[in-house]
Amino acid sequence: MTDLFGDSASPALALARKWRPRAFADLKGQEHVVQALSNALTQGRLHHAYLLTGTRGVGKTTLARILAKCLNCETGVTATPCGTCSACTQIDAGRFVDLLELDAASNTGVDNMREVLDNAQYAPTVGRYKVYIIDEVHMLSKPAFNSMLKTLEEPPAHVKFILATTDPQKIPVTVLSRCLQFNLKPMPPALVSQHLSEVLEQEGVATEPLALNLLARAAAGSMRDALSLTDQAIAYGGGKVEAAAVEAMLGTVRRDYLFDLLDALAARDGDALLDQARQLAERGIAFDATLQDLGTLLTQLALLLHAPHAIESGAVENSPDVERMQAAAAQLDAETAQLYYQIALNGRRDLPYAPDEFSGFCMTLLRMLAFAPGSGNTAPRGVSADRPVPARAEPAPRAAAPMAAPSAPPAPKPAAVPRDEAAPAEPVATAASPAPFAAPLHAREPSPHATWDWLAVVAELRLGGMAKMLADHCELVSQEDDAVSLRVGEAHKHLLDRAYQDKLVSALHDKYGATLKVTFEIGAAAEQTPQQVRTRIKEARQAEAVAAIEADPFVRELVDQFGGQIDATSIQPLGEST
Repeated sequence: MTDLFGDSASPALALARKWRPRAFADLKGQEHVVQALSNALTQGRLHHAYLLTGTRGVGKTTLARILAKCLNCETGVTATPCGTCSACTQIDAGRFVDLLELDAASNTGVDNMREVLDNAQYAPTVGRYKVYIIDEVHMLSKPAFNSMLKTLEEPPAHVKFILATTDPQKIPVTVLSRCLQFNLKPMPPALVSQHLSEVLEQEGVATEPLALNLLARAAAGSMRDALSLTDQAIAYGGGKVEAAAVEAMLGTVRRDYLFDLLDALAARDGDALLDQARQLAERGIAFDATLQDLGTLLTQLALLLHAPHAIESGAVENSPDVERMQAAAAQLDAETAQLYYQIALNGRRDLPYAPDEFSGFCMTLLRMLAFAPGSGNTAPRGVSADRPVPARAEPAPRAAAPMAAPSAPPAPKPAAVPRDEAAPAEPVATAASPAPFAAPLHAREPSPHATWDWLAVVAELRLGGMAKMLADHCELVSQEDDAVSLRVGEAHKHLLDRAYQDKLVSALHDKYGATLKVTFEIGAAAEQTPQQVRTRIKEARQAEAVAAIEADPFVRELVDQFGGQIDATSIQPLGEST
């Protein structure tokens, strides 16, 4: 009688056990350790105690067993044990009497260690060396460590200690100083995927490359975890390893969804963002894993932005969606990629504190949309930019009946500062944003409203970071044909870094043509920069809101009856947040 994996009378081994390396040549991804140990064995430079460190499933115990075979092979001490002699076969089967494996997690006491050390004094029974492998050695108690110090420093000539741990920081320095330490590295996903492909080809299991990539990423550097997950995937897929089944098993999100999220962010389409979130929820995808995968994708996109040849060099995993990665990188600038990455990390951290995971995930996406460069001046898709913004705070309704607030006095007009006597005074700022140019900059005649035109231009440019700050602190001095002159005040001349200038000029060229000539100058304090204009508008709206509250009859009645005071700092216009 046979089952899915073979004869039920002798069930098949798990892949992690069946394909455990038997020699140094079979060990993947640890060439730096293999080379050091091979040279030491070949030259006869043996140490009495070795410490192997690294995360789970990278081959610490496997390497220790191979080293035990190298020391006890009947052909002699060698870096290439024969694998066929009695010692090699018994070590592979776990029956070699001179190889003692101790799990320190379950034998933590000093009595267990004393028993081991007492037995170490006796000569090997059949082998050349008596080898002690102590796994998770950091779990030993302090008295147990103290009891082994002397033996660990000067053991009998026939004894070798091989210690393994996932947390070397917990091992006393007195023990560390007595060992040769080797750190085993986590496996890169590409190597894990390649090894899984070779194993499954030998096993005769049909696979899809995308499924192997998903398993490799889920293993997080552990080859043992990758093989265990592969066993689970074979059972889940009915003898096959397919991408759709692996996604469902792992609860991971397809990269297509991630690219769709980035496309919606680039288009500033909030409806599409939330629709993608709903689709993920319907498929039962873990939002924590989605944000983790999004962070990984943004890392790869940042590499592409800073190093365009990252794919060819192998820094970015060569996957079937390389073209979509390049298209997504073309929609992002480096600063936006870093911003989205940081928001994804913080959103993942804050998920446990959200009302529920779905709302926490949606708020993370909307935060990316809200803080994207240019989002403060551009209306999201589906929202009319011409809709008036309330500039006055509504008074709180009375308990009996709502009372309409009297009309507020006009906001104080900010003083206009002419550049010279011949220049006309600047127009009064209004709460509504000025309309953008209807024609390219160089096609328009100079206008007394140039300051407000510059404010609209800055609002439309796709700028972020220091380049956006430079644009916000520039004042439009003149515009004539294809020449534009911008002034920066002394207080902000540090923004005139060549890199920031180039980004601003590049954005203007993209919008108005490469023939546009842009010059910068440092002068007296600028008075009509976009930042200052927005500040004056905000101050005017704030003054209007405070005046509206102070003039409200109900508020005045409360102040008069209870001798209260109005805290102006607690008032803010509608539509603004502190």
